[in-house]
Amino acid sequence: MKTQPNRRHFLRSTSALIALPALESLGFRAFAATKPAAAPKRMVFLNFGWGVTNETWFPDVKQTGATWDLPEGLKPLARHQKDLTIVQGCSNKFANEAHWGSTFWLTGANRYAEPGQSFHNSISADQVAAAHLGQDTRFASIQLNSPDVPNSGHGPGLSLAWDMRGKPVAGLENPVQTFHRLFSDETTPLSERQAMLTQKRSVLDAVLADAGHLKRGLTKTDTDKLDEYFQSIRDIEVRLGKDEQWLSVPKVKPPVAEPKPGLAGKEEIRVIYDLIVAALQTDTTRVITYRQPVGSLLQSLAIKVAPHDMSHYSPGDRMTASQRRDTAQSELLAGLIDKLKAVKEADGRSLFDHTCLAYGSNIRTIHYLDNCPTLLTGGAANLKLGHHLVLPKDTPLANVWLTLLHGIGVNTPRHGDSTGVLKALAA
Repeated sequence: MKTQPNRRHFLRSTSALIALPALESLGFRAFAATKPAAAPKRMVFLNFGWGVTNETWFPDVKQTGATWDLPEGLKPLARHQKDLTIVQGCSNKFANEAHWGSTFWLTGANRYAEPGQSFHNSISADQVAAAHLGQDTRFASIQLNSPDVPNSGHGPGLSLAWDMRGKPVAGLENPVQTFHRLFSDETTPLSERQAMLTQKRSVLDAVLADAGHLKRGLTKTDTDKLDEYFQSIRDIEVRLGKDEQWLSVPKVKPPVAEPKPGLAGKEEIRVIYDLIVAALQTDTTRVITYRQPVGSLLQSLAIKVAPHDMSHYSPGDRMTASQRRDTAQSELLAGLIDKLKAVKEADGRSLFDHTCLAYGSNIRTIHYLDNCPTLLTGGAANLKLGHHLVLPKDTPLANVWLTLLHGIGVNTPRHGDSTGVLKALAA
């Protein structure tokens, strides 16, 4: 071969390469005698509703920089403290719904930005990253949900993800569905799947031709609606192109067992975290979001307090429930970080070193939407880890996402209501 092989060569020449061994570094100068090139970067966004226990989750604002004590709610993360950064002072400027813990978390959008409409959203940070990181993976991004989402303080949306038109992106609802989406091969014969894709393209062509004839003579409002319609068609075309690219490529063998059906609460989150690691480890996707449950988590901890009531705590049973929730979530997050650090990549570093992980909520506590709880970890975005940053009050949370995007190589000028990157956060 006269040129270095890459992932695209593999996809285009599956039959020619079938006799070769499954080279660990294929796509990253596999046949070069020099040291392996850097592994790809990944992004993971984990969100929970109903906020945290204000008194015991946030570090002391007087302890900033690299010297700070872990608060009680984050104590299970003690072994990873040097790799965590807690950011205080951020919020979404236009957020005004106290029960919407995720709707605008990754977008920073103004829900009233469209005249005459009561709801508007914009593209989420994960989808901006997916356009950059997802070109060479089977799935540009994966969205994960839970059946308990309506009871968990999240707000409108089908996942954490919103596309470039501000429309919700659907998510997978449980660990079993997620496992099969990631790792189970299609049972429909290849020829039938090819025929179905051809039929879908024919339908799109016909729809575009009919819609094109309508454009002349429309009002501006109707023209805007039609343009939005055309964008949705283009989105479908992109997805069809991705399907065609991977049509004949078998899915990778899963590094985890198929989950048991009916998992809920703490066990559901733990298994989803395992699937997140598996998806990144196999390079099935490089961008993942998870809108995780709170209501079923409380049930799995034998907590009798209702999730919404818990968030309106005062000293007593409700506050105790809130603190136990925080501890359980921190234990689960610590386990996820353990697993990311345990997976070694071709360049000798860990999966953790090549992943940027953000964890938090749009709700601080009770009905407060300021100082969104924000925890960052992972080595992919060149962040200043092991720090506690207290930023000026009402710093746009979108500034954090803009900093992460720049850290992974997406040099977009702005995101949502951002005002710039955070120099205090960048390493």
